[in-house]
Amino acid sequence: MNPQAKLIFALSLTLGTTLTISSNHWIMAWTGLEINTLAILPLISKSHHPRAIEAATKYFLVQAAASALVLFSSMTNAWHTGQWDITQLSHPTSCLILTVALAMKLGLVPFHFWFPEVLQGSSLIVGLLLSTLMKFPPITLLYLTSPSLKPSVLMTMAILSTALGGWMGLNQTQTRKILAFSSISHLGWMAIIVAYSPKLALLNFYLYTLMTAAVFLSLNSIKALKLSTLMTTWTKAPSLNAILLLTLLSLAGLPPLTGFLPKWLIIQELTKQEVALAATIIALLSLLGLFFYLRLAYCATITLPPHTTNHMKQWYNNKPTNTMVAVLTTMSLMLLPISPIILAVV
Repeated sequence: MNPQAKLIFALSLTLGTTLTISSNHWIMAWTGLEINTLAILPLISKSHHPRAIEAATKYFLVQAAASALVLFSSMTNAWHTGQWDITQLSHPTSCLILTVALAMKLGLVPFHFWFPEVLQGSSLIVGLLLSTLMKFPPITLLYLTSPSLKPSVLMTMAILSTALGGWMGLNQTQTRKILAFSSISHLGWMAIIVAYSPKLALLNFYLYTLMTAAVFLSLNSIKALKLSTLMTTWTKAPSLNAILLLTLLSLAGLPPLTGFLPKWLIIQELTKQEVALAATIIALLSLLGLFFYLRLAYCATITLPPHTTNHMKQWYNNKPTNTMVAVLTTMSLMLLPISPIILAVV
């Protein structure tokens, strides 16, 4: 792709995200979401592979439908209350429609079907953008409107997302699909807490972005798209593979790694809010996710590939690891001890 075109798309993504997260008028927020959608489409379809074109088409249709619902919700609210302010969403029908629209934008169950397919049709870097940057504007809108949304609806969607994200990821062999179901599962944790403690949902999103970026960039460095390829990458970058094991365990939420912090705080907050049953269910469902993270980690580092493998061993890569990968991986592993400082800042 032409570098100038890439720059325009990158600037458009930045503009769209900034416009949505900084606006307090529904029309401006909707404009930002539309700019974002139109800017990412050429990046998804740039390889001209039929699967990439299919992914771009699916993404466009789902996001266009969700944006239309955002507009419909805000107009219904403005019609009944005379308010276009994002934080003044008070009409019950508008609140319900907005919940559906944001669930479609984020890929929450039962509107999750498009996300694994779109991620599978994209490259790892575009997949990283779809899993992190493109989720930021809808999460911000969820944060701003959280007092108006029904906690029971969000809780149901959250538990279903964590269950299906873990369950459907068990049988996958493609790393991008595994990370897509991982994203759906993590969104469940954000959705369950956003009605009780919106700041905690944002903290969870930031830490999820950090860990997911580290995993995506590590996989991009060793060019691993399938588990069978991942088994042969230990010859290419042994140290990166070893660290990838810990990053995956952090994403699974095991102590004493960074990923344990949001899960710990969310379970604590849910218990304080007297919804300990939901906290117990979501904690148990996260064990499903732990299984496929362990499977990824096992394929990457613990097992040596069988001699009958169809994949050739990869040459040892003498290049130094990307600085961004090193920084993100370190943060994905070591932020738990400084959690009091993080909580003070948040």
